[in-house]
Amino acid sequence: MTPRIPFPGPTLVLLAAAVAATAGAEPLPTRAVPVASYDIRVRLDAEAMRLFGEGRIVWHNPSSDAVGELWFHLYLNAFRNSESTFFRESRGRFRGGRVGEDGWGGIDVTAIRRADGVDLAAATSFEHPDDDNGADRTVLRVRLPEPVPPGDRVALDVTFEARLPGFLIRTGHARDYVLAGQWFPKLGVYEPAGMRGRASGGWNCHQFHALSEFYADFGHYRVEITLPARFVVGATGRRVARRDNLDGTTTHVFEQTDVHDFAWAADPRFLEIRRTFVAREEVSPVEYEDTARMLGRPHEEVRLDDVEIVLLLQPAHAPQAERLIAAAMAALKWYGLWYGKYPYATLTVVDPAPGAGGSGGMEYPTFITGGTLFVFNRWPLDRLPWPEEVIVHEAGHNYWQGMVASNEFEEPWLDEGFTTYSTGRVMTRVYGPWVFQALGLRLGRLEGWRVENRADRILGPIRRSALNVTSDHNLAVYTRAALALQTLERLVGEDTMARVMRTYHERWRFRHPRSEDFYEVASEVSGRDLDGFFEEAIESPGFLDYEVASVRTERRAPPRGILEDGAVATASAPADDDEDAPGDEGSWRSAVRVRRRGEIVLPVEVELRFEGAPSERRHWDGRDRWVEYEVTGPHPLTAAIVDPDERLVLDVNRLNNSRRVRPDGRTAAYWGARWTFWLQVALSFVGL
Repeated sequence: MTPRIPFPGPTLVLLAAAVAATAGAEPLPTRAVPVASYDIRVRLDAEAMRLFGEGRIVWHNPSSDAVGELWFHLYLNAFRNSESTFFRESRGRFRGGRVGEDGWGGIDVTAIRRADGVDLAAATSFEHPDDDNGADRTVLRVRLPEPVPPGDRVALDVTFEARLPGFLIRTGHARDYVLAGQWFPKLGVYEPAGMRGRASGGWNCHQFHALSEFYADFGHYRVEITLPARFVVGATGRRVARRDNLDGTTTHVFEQTDVHDFAWAADPRFLEIRRTFVAREEVSPVEYEDTARMLGRPHEEVRLDDVEIVLLLQPAHAPQAERLIAAAMAALKWYGLWYGKYPYATLTVVDPAPGAGGSGGMEYPTFITGGTLFVFNRWPLDRLPWPEEVIVHEAGHNYWQGMVASNEFEEPWLDEGFTTYSTGRVMTRVYGPWVFQALGLRLGRLEGWRVENRADRILGPIRRSALNVTSDHNLAVYTRAALALQTLERLVGEDTMARVMRTYHERWRFRHPRSEDFYEVASEVSGRDLDGFFEEAIESPGFLDYEVASVRTERRAPPRGILEDGAVATASAPADDDEDAPGDEGSWRSAVRVRRRGEIVLPVEVELRFEGAPSERRHWDGRDRWVEYEVTGPHPLTAAIVDPDERLVLDVNRLNNSRRVRPDGRTAAYWGARWTFWLQVALSFVGL
């Protein structure tokens, strides 16, 4: 499908602006529909790094079907042995870590009963819905004695034991540091017919794969964590109770509603630092005014609430405390203003221990992990906002996938791509556009994304599932997805894009969208049919690359030969490089050829620049492989540029987007002199 209306005329622009100002505005949801809720008690054996848990799991049937079975994720069994699907795909390596002989983990459900006492242990089986690996034990199926009627509920009492792995990815332990993620039996999602395009109702419960993440329903969590009293603990939600026990342990009770997961961390060395994001102090009246205007929302709809920030920091990183807290506050402020206020009372930020890097840069509802090093404590790296960017990115996941709960397994771009794009906006707003500045060079965040976006690395579309794993998976769902959203922003305008994102978040907060739902919102709010754009930019397996293939300009010779009046003209044409010749009307003939090198087709502007005259623009739909423009006039062509406004940032090669008729050595001379200067300075330090 070819794109439609990405470069509208003036009338359509006015119409789109009017539609964007009113379309989609609706109240921000305040509560989720509870489907899966958990009341769990867990005890940590800190010597063996084992968990002993029990609790009640309540599932509400959200469909019109009578459902006769429940499907659970047992994610920790990905680390059980070398036969798991996760291990086979990752070969035991992930995030720089590797499973050692003492690093295995796993989870066993030791008892499972219906709340009325009916034993269900004999009705369980391990399933492998994604592959033929019968040894994988990351999905558990539980058949019920009677189906759960539509709208009704079932309660199960579950007992389980788990062994935390050594750190490979997301969860485990390193000495006394513990990060418990995906540590309990967790229900999959029962999708009714029509939900996310399903033809009929059924369980969505994938195995744990090397690059897969998670998908779950909202509910209420109450978790009691008992462990030795020396541990400092943080978790999803708010701590509602703390008890010191006679056996030298402490029980911490955390509770949170309207979330779809629960994680916790513990370390005796944590420094617990608390700050409060006070909305009236952090957001000025002008910022509220500007946000309300940009989004077309009443002032009361963009107001933010106060949030307590809990930072659990490694002592070696104490000099960075205020930086990390400031980054968390920036995230709460700008994500809240742009997409909707943060609805929870707390945000916990965990600083992983040395040796536990695999747990860094991870997100759970109201609970994120950062990633920093002691080298960022001092100059010059104390000025590099890399640790801040990790915090801002992971906090962004509380919006994209935390609240707008897309299926991270089947459509990871809706999670990682949206968060990467949103992270770039916050970082640019708070910390400036440059991620690197030295020796006269500047590298912006957008430029960094574009460096990664190379044609030789692209193997498939942006929209893909974790089953379709190739070497460009992360490039597609993080970087290319962010570039596609940035391209969309430049096509529809910054304010319109802000309203698209706000409306999408409002409409799908506490729900499970798919890509088509975002496409629909984008077209509705922008007032344009954007199906063609998404078909090309998101669904296409190709890449985008426009090139100015050739430019030429030459004197147009006076007429020669037998003319219409019978006269014979024999004057010779002036030389092409005779720049002093008079520029009579029609004395220059110029030609520009523009080529589409990639498979993605998007309309584009081509600018023709002339000496001593205004530039001219041509619109090209991009459907053919190439187009050629010929211009005859009194001024010679000097250069041609495809996409002069740099709207198509998804283009893999900006270097071929322009071409001059004659080389211009000024840029090379400038940079040559600059680098020569710095080379001389460097040599002077070594006495050469």
